[in-house]
Amino acid sequence: MQPERTATCRLQLHAGFTLDDAARVTPYLARLGVSHLYLSPILQAVHGSTHGYDVVDPSRVNDELGGEPARQRLCAALEQAGMGLVLDIVPNHMAVAGAQNPWWWNVLENGPSSPFAMYFDVDWESSEERWPNKVLLPVLGDHYGRILEAGEIRLQYGDGLFELACHEHRFPLDPSSLNDLLHRAYRATGIELLGFLAESCARLPQPWLTARDAASRRHRDQDVIRQLLDNTTRQDPAAAAAIEAEVEQINTRPDALDALIEKQNYRLAWWRTAGRDLGYRRFFDINDLAGLRQEQEEVFEAVHALPLRWVEEGSVHGLRIDHPDGMRDPGQYFSQLSRACPGAWIVAEKILEPGEQLSGDWPIAGTTGYDFLNRVQGLFVDPAGEAPLTRLFEELTGEHADYAGLVYESKRQVLKDLLGSELNRLSSLFVDICELHRRHRDYTRHELHLALLETASCFPVYRTYVSPREGSVAATDVDYVDAAIHQAGERRPELDSELLQFLRDLLLLRIPGERENELALRFQQLTGPAMAKGVEDTALYRFHRLTALNEVGGDPERFGISVDAFHEACALVHARHPETMLTTSTHDTKRSEDVRARLVLLSEIPVAWAKATRSWMRHNARYRSGEWPEPATEYLFYQTLVGAWPIDAERMTAYMEKAAREAKQYSSWTHPQEDYEQALRDFVSGTLEDAGFRNALESFLQPLVGPGRTNSLAQTLIKLTAPGVPDIYQGSELWDLSLVDPDNRRPVDFVTRARLLEELGHLTPTQISARADEGLPKQWVVHQALTLRHRHPEWFRPDAAYTPLRVTGERAGYAVAYLRGEGALVLVPRLVLGLGGDWRDTRLGLPPGVWHNRLSGETFEGGDRSVAELLDAFPVALLEREEETA
Repeated sequence: MQPERTATCRLQLHAGFTLDDAARVTPYLARLGVSHLYLSPILQAVHGSTHGYDVVDPSRVNDELGGEPARQRLCAALEQAGMGLVLDIVPNHMAVAGAQNPWWWNVLENGPSSPFAMYFDVDWESSEERWPNKVLLPVLGDHYGRILEAGEIRLQYGDGLFELACHEHRFPLDPSSLNDLLHRAYRATGIELLGFLAESCARLPQPWLTARDAASRRHRDQDVIRQLLDNTTRQDPAAAAAIEAEVEQINTRPDALDALIEKQNYRLAWWRTAGRDLGYRRFFDINDLAGLRQEQEEVFEAVHALPLRWVEEGSVHGLRIDHPDGMRDPGQYFSQLSRACPGAWIVAEKILEPGEQLSGDWPIAGTTGYDFLNRVQGLFVDPAGEAPLTRLFEELTGEHADYAGLVYESKRQVLKDLLGSELNRLSSLFVDICELHRRHRDYTRHELHLALLETASCFPVYRTYVSPREGSVAATDVDYVDAAIHQAGERRPELDSELLQFLRDLLLLRIPGERENELALRFQQLTGPAMAKGVEDTALYRFHRLTALNEVGGDPERFGISVDAFHEACALVHARHPETMLTTSTHDTKRSEDVRARLVLLSEIPVAWAKATRSWMRHNARYRSGEWPEPATEYLFYQTLVGAWPIDAERMTAYMEKAAREAKQYSSWTHPQEDYEQALRDFVSGTLEDAGFRNALESFLQPLVGPGRTNSLAQTLIKLTAPGVPDIYQGSELWDLSLVDPDNRRPVDFVTRARLLEELGHLTPTQISARADEGLPKQWVVHQALTLRHRHPEWFRPDAAYTPLRVTGERAGYAVAYLRGEGALVLVPRLVLGLGGDWRDTRLGLPPGVWHNRLSGETFEGGDRSVAELLDAFPVALLEREEETA
């Protein structure tokens, strides 16, 4: 029986924290009040994976996590604790790590004739004339010829298999390319079986023959050839010696090795060629992650076989779907998934831009919660701070605070530099389409490429969801395409308006044709990566006006949200997706919830913050190396210190190096600039070793620590009680001042958390507050809110009401209050620095009845109450209506 969904807890699994480790922390999480464990991917991933999103074999549980026996032990522990299980699954892509992925290995070995060729989003037809029907593999550290002539590519043989090896990489050989090698071994030895095997290889159907009979015969015969060759070389030393001699001879002759490599179904290339010539869809710009064709029934069944079986048997109760926007038709996918596992709780990692709504056609519970994260954080941002913080940003950096322009430039850079292969594939298709339409056939490839580039750069959301199977296009999708086309025309007036209108009609499926439809579908798979890499991983690392706002799915130009607007958004969620996931920290957030809760305080004190940063920049000028780090990065450094302090130099240096590479201005992952990065490292170490600077930093920070914690308690309590299913990221039930991954994936001390939870039951609220440095107030809020959800699930179910409560008085805008169901009342403060603890005449009308504050232990009669009284003993209030006794 599925447990009531009260809350999930996300755990990051890897070799250092396995399924058995998850089982060991289950009793603690159950006592905390968590109803469902929510695990990172558990299917077989690349050896040494720290996250599990690089799956290589979805048919088995990851050996490094303990395999299937450990999964069963975890399920037993969860059942004993009365908890459920939610799995993170990865349907969009797989890691193509050599022989670790048997599907991809077979594709490289057999080309288009492989039974797995249709599993991957490989565009065989688009391969250039110089490598027809080949997959480009951009894995070499230098140009192919240089690597080959340096002897870094080697042929090797073992167990009936020939492979190419280049450092850590391995590649299979097409059996039909081995006839010459085996024939030479036959001539050298006279062993008839070697001659027979050589002739058998020559007779194999060629890899580009995809007819079922030919492909089946190829696979049958090559398995027999491999087995016979293995037996022969094991049993006959002369055969083994001849094969070894051939291998060594080829390895000493670059021309011979090159001739053999040219016969393969792939083309080895320098890793930089991926930026322009790659022939398969990737996950973003990661060459080792190849896109899957989930629209194919066979692929869907193969990838989902284990998770669906677990759902059917009742050991898995929910699925988190990673990156659905990468798929060709997410709507079709979710319909198929919901049919395959009716009753399962399904949430999608869908990033919604501000104002964007989740498609109502998707039969899922909702998103993974980034929309909520940005919405609830907005309550604690003071809009009055926008103008002074803008002036400060422009003064310190010398840059204009034009975030929209920065997003456009960042997306354009990413599309050209990182996603050039995808854009080139789309451009080639656009050329073919224009050839079919006489009115447009005279456009040059450059013009068509530019039209696609500009439109994708201007796209306002991750993607549209047009689909030929639907027969119509949603009005919102029309609006998004129109907006992008209009902006592209404004930014690039040299583009022919008729060309842009033709592209608009193609993207909205208004031009019939198979290729025309294909362009629209592929374009949708391009704009998502452009947004993710251009905004999340570029623009958000360049625009530092208030970095707390630089979050996934957020908009740094949106400076806060009113209480009324927040209530309206919650009511909309309650009406449309009342079981969506609610989160404030994830494995992908740029900063943890507690870092952001402290940073938003700067919006309330822009004058003091400006004075401090100017002073620090003057003081630390001695640690700069010439102009490095530039002012914008130095400003990011100070905000990061404010949010994450105390932080050591090692963590801070790692973060700043990552931030600089993501910004792609002075260094990058593909072109790291050692001089710049060394200057950055020296600056970090120099400043953090400076006692005068540390004292000034701590003096500025000391008044912010308490208010930052109050913000954290407030947003945590809202997350735990607003419409939806709250998620707790591992360890964040105590204060957690983590930065972006891998910083936020450090080991969690669950032993200490379990001990503190045990102590909570013996402490008064006053004693809990006195131990704030240990994080007890936050764990107390989490535990009490989840306990109330367990005691009265009817107050939080999808059909339970969400009722905003009116606060009156001069400082009413500093409070957020609402009622869940008939008996759970939430009251939290906001903008606490401006409030200064002085509520004056602010009052809240408690509904009739007797109300017990689970956080302070106090009891109140219904009626008009002072907010100051309700929040006097504890920073936030969770009131439970007591049941009437006869």
